[in-house]
Amino acid sequence: MYKVLLLLTFALLFSACSQKTPQATAQVQKDPSKKAFDAEDTYIIFALRAEQVGDYKTAAKLFEQLYAKSEKKEYLYRYLKDKLIAKEYSSVIESVEHISKGSLSDPKLIRFEIIALLESNQLLKAKELSLSLAKETNAVEDELLVSDAYIKAKEYEMAVSYLQNAYMKDYNEQLLDKMALILYTKLDKKQEAIQKLETHLEVHGCSKTICNRLIGFYGHEKNIDGLLSVYKRLYAKEKNEAVAEKIIEIYSYKREYVKLMNFLEEHPVNNELLLQLYLSSKNYAKASELAHKLYEESGDYNYLGQSAIYKYESYKGNVPKKVLTSVVKDLTEVVKSDKNTLFMNYLGYILIDHDLDVKKGMNYIKEVLKKQPDSAYYLDSLAWGYYKLGQCHKAKKIMQKIVGLDVENEPEVQEHLKKINRCIQKSKR
Repeated sequence: MYKVLLLLTFALLFSACSQKTPQATAQVQKDPSKKAFDAEDTYIIFALRAEQVGDYKTAAKLFEQLYAKSEKKEYLYRYLKDKLIAKEYSSVIESVEHISKGSLSDPKLIRFEIIALLESNQLLKAKELSLSLAKETNAVEDELLVSDAYIKAKEYEMAVSYLQNAYMKDYNEQLLDKMALILYTKLDKKQEAIQKLETHLEVHGCSKTICNRLIGFYGHEKNIDGLLSVYKRLYAKEKNEAVAEKIIEIYSYKREYVKLMNFLEEHPVNNELLLQLYLSSKNYAKASELAHKLYEESGDYNYLGQSAIYKYESYKGNVPKKVLTSVVKDLTEVVKSDKNTLFMNYLGYILIDHDLDVKKGMNYIKEVLKKQPDSAYYLDSLAWGYYKLGQCHKAKKIMQKIVGLDVENEPEVQEHLKKINRCIQKSKR
């Protein structure tokens, strides 16, 4: 259907208009904001549709007609671009040479010819023309075209030399990136390529272009320290979450957990991981603070419960009364809304162990044992409650259920068992 409509439109439009081409058009630039002829919008719609479906030859013909009828340079450039995509290089060269007549006054026009020359392997002419244009404009894109001509001719040393001289003018990172790529991939001068990039970073800072190129090189070299160094500099500039994740991965791979902890403290991109690191290093005070912060941010009672437990653990058994009151208060609030067996057992055990309210504590333990009747930890807590009440035979009977389980030899369980046995012995006397 598209082809039929396009052919019909061609017939209608072309019959109504003269057949001027880019080669025959005078070099007068019209106001692009004003319509040059009545059917201009229709031409544009069909030209863009042709590009959309990949019919670049037809698109080129339509833009050719648009330029011929309007003398607007934007249509000329679009015509040449579509010709390049359609690989009609000789047509591009012919059109540009006819219009420019040897002048370099329209660099954008000349660039189309240089690309066509490169693609058609007319390398000597491409080098000569690109060098002339770069000398005329001093534009980065033209200097890159010169390097492309040298690369296409496999004159890699010349390409690097040219790019080095061009780079030294204003330290343009695009030129440096191209130069480093040639050194690394074509001349096997990998360390020189890396050193040039690193030097640029030290002086001019980390840009996405240069840092990403270094990341590629270091990744290829499997240089983990190099990768980490670049990722850290890139993150310092951009604060990108994906980059932070790479830093975390590398620190984890290197098992440098203290450095990872320091990074996460400075850049709070993964507080869950930081919390785990605090726990693994038994830094319960910081773990408690962070868990409470997470609770305040999320309203999740699980974090409040964790915060209370870590606060309690941070005092290593010598818990001040004020802190103990705070821990009990928080855990009580947690178990009202979240019947989590861990928090209920912890609260119950604290109430028992510190003689705050032994019976209430035992009620919490009995509740969790309904859900997990074989839990050695919960059985130990209940037995400890009976011991506190002086019911040592009941305590002993419960402790016998733990015999043979993994927790039997834990110091706290052994201590409880000794005290329960002494209590029984004492009652016999």
